[in-house]
Amino acid sequence: MTQTLHQTDQEIQTNVTEELRYDPSCKAGRIEVTTNGGTVKLSGEVSNLRERIAAKRSAMRVRGVTAISDEMTVRSPGATGDATDADITQAARHMLDWTVDVPARTVTAVVRDHKVTLSGTVAWDYQRDAASRAMANLRGVTAVRNDIVLDQPASSTPAKTAIVAAMQRNAQLAPQSIGIDVNDHELVLRGNVRTFAEYREAEHTAWNAAGVTSVQNNLVITS
Repeated sequence: MTQTLHQTDQEIQTNVTEELRYDPSCKAGRIEVTTNGGTVKLSGEVSNLRERIAAKRSAMRVRGVTAISDEMTVRSPGATGDATDADITQAARHMLDWTVDVPARTVTAVVRDHKVTLSGTVAWDYQRDAASRAMANLRGVTAVRNDIVLDQPASSTPAKTAIVAAMQRNAQLAPQSIGIDVNDHELVLRGNVRTFAEYREAEHTAWNAAGVTSVQNNLVITS
């Protein structure tokens, strides 16, 4: 029996809804799902920022999803007695100090209306991402803006051959359909991938290359 890969919007919507229900980190009853041309819109209210992130990741796992429109809102902390801006600021400083992937004294956090803005300079994208993830775990945070800058030595130019080799080693990718352009410290990904998971994995692999400060992901999801 041959299984068709093409799915209707209604099938995608049903599958995303079921995936949200299956994921214990999501409160699916408060999240509304609509689909148009493979683009899934998530709306409704969630309890915290981690739940919002988890819902997006759940939707991305579903076959046939080509884009996510996030219109979810994090419930107002004032209604639940969550932490104040001052509480969050203090906790954010401690989290940045204790997060091993964030170099000491490189990142600062400013909190206003329960929204955290990160600034500073690090060398790698995984360090920047670690700072964001640490903030998303704090009670009372409704959004994180990451203004951390990547700084690589001028002599550390990304090697295209190394990036291509990394793509070829990765069992989650079909590297023959992915093109890579290198311009100084900037990478551009082009071509086609089958799923959101492959889209994200290709971008993650690109960010891991030494010397990279920018990745433009122009890959198209075709499933």
